[in-house]
Amino acid sequence: MSLPLLGWLFAFGVVAHNTEEAWLLPSWPGRPRFRRANVEAASFCFAAAVLSLVALLAAWLADVGGPHSVGAYLIAGYAMAMVLNVFLPHVAATVALRAYAPGTATALVFNLPLGGWLVYRSLAEHWIEPSAFAVSGPLTVLGIAALGAALLWLGNRHVAAAGRRSSQDGMR
Repeated sequence: MSLPLLGWLFAFGVVAHNTEEAWLLPSWPGRPRFRRANVEAASFCFAAAVLSLVALLAAWLADVGGPHSVGAYLIAGYAMAMVLNVFLPHVAATVALRAYAPGTATALVFNLPLGGWLVYRSLAEHWIEPSAFAVSGPLTVLGIAALGAALLWLGNRHVAAAGRRSSQDGMR
């Protein structure tokens, strides 16, 4: 299997993972804890959709750019982030709460094997250089985490603003 194809499979695995989370999160038994963190389900769905598009964009950039391209490093860094995401929060939340955390199945079925294989093959087949990935990988992980937090914040602001408009309309 070519690395570009593996990148696309990984990206579609991310889409499936984010879809599972968005679908199951509103009814999750751990939801009250999540709500205390002021994360609205609509905000999470917005963030998950944008992050899914970023994964697809990374796969496309790697496909058209080839070895040593920004896309090759971006998709490998994204894969690194999603492999870490399997364990924190998914597996950790499932174990700590003794309840299934949304996204755990697709994290284990798609993100762990495809993401791990993508990073391994990208390094083994010299699509990315280990010394450059030692910097770009963690930076990509941090960038994805920061983007996710920013998207949740933007989504929450939008939900709050919509709620204020709705309550003002109800008073008229």
